[in-house]
Amino acid sequence: MKRRKFLYSAIGIAGTTALGSCGLIFQNKTQPNINWQMATSWPKSLDIKYGAAEFVCQRVSEMTNGRFLITPYPANEIVPALKVLNAVENGTVECGHTDSFYYIDKSLALAFGTGVPFGLNARQQDAWLYEGGGLEAMQEIYAEFGVINFPAGNSGVQMGGWFKKQINSVADMKGLKMRIPGLGGEVMKQLGVDVRRLAGGEIYQAMRNNEIDAAEWIGPYEDERLRLNEVAAFYYYPGWWEPGSSDEVQVNRARWAQLSDEYQEIFKAACTEANLRTIARYDKLNRSALRRIIAGGTKLTPYSQEILQVCKKKAFEIYEENASKDTTFKKVYEQWKTFREQIYQWHGVNELEFSKISFIL
Repeated sequence: MKRRKFLYSAIGIAGTTALGSCGLIFQNKTQPNINWQMATSWPKSLDIKYGAAEFVCQRVSEMTNGRFLITPYPANEIVPALKVLNAVENGTVECGHTDSFYYIDKSLALAFGTGVPFGLNARQQDAWLYEGGGLEAMQEIYAEFGVINFPAGNSGVQMGGWFKKQINSVADMKGLKMRIPGLGGEVMKQLGVDVRRLAGGEIYQAMRNNEIDAAEWIGPYEDERLRLNEVAAFYYYPGWWEPGSSDEVQVNRARWAQLSDEYQEIFKAACTEANLRTIARYDKLNRSALRRIIAGGTKLTPYSQEILQVCKKKAFEIYEENASKDTTFKKVYEQWKTFREQIYQWHGVNELEFSKISFIL
């Protein structure tokens, strides 16, 4: 009960930064001074993605009166962008801010921690993680690597990527060299796409050097920050492979176990607040960024119904195939699929109808 009350207090006070009351949360001066390092998968130029990592570190410091300090590092400063989990696992750093689907080579089921094609939007993803057993499922997998994870950001529905040429049909996808991670990449492979794994900070140069023909990243604001509108003309939507993409903080379990209950709850509260604020920032900034890049000549283009239908069919074929041969994937997938069906039914009654009225009338 004490831990629960402390968490509620932490979350409540976490939202009052503007009132200057953050220093009041932590009065236990017997707690030790701790210094951690946080590796990230993001360059500093991505002020929402990297900013979410900075925000977690800032809030932990504020809520402990500076006793628990975490220093964030951009991609490639301590470890490569796509090796954050490895660094946390082996203790090179105590924690990292990254996306779980970068590590599906360790366990394919980790894809669900970020999000999968034609899956859950941001609200649904959070509902699954926090209330539907999703976070417990992910933490069970991460425990095998000596790591524990917490949601710490969400992009909302992402855009469908940048292409140097127009894509009208499934046939047009064949032979394209495209940067796309996770199970979205597995779907693209089924369509004959040459899938490349690149960190976000590497996309611009690869596009400019014609090493790839297409790339997906996030949405208008941070795609513009990477200058992707300068190297491709066609901007597609929607990003069916990431309808509600979750970022997370990964923590070395041995170091996590050394923290007091108070520090653990403060850390989790900081991640929860980052999760809320990140999508709020995207929703605030994406609209104006989209207007700028369209004014600059970008051709905003929807995917054809043919492409969307084929990709959805391929996605669920991939899920079923992997569930038939991977017991961990099957366990997560079946639980996730049931949750998806149930929340789609509920949102189909209320959220979808309200959206139709709002956008059509």
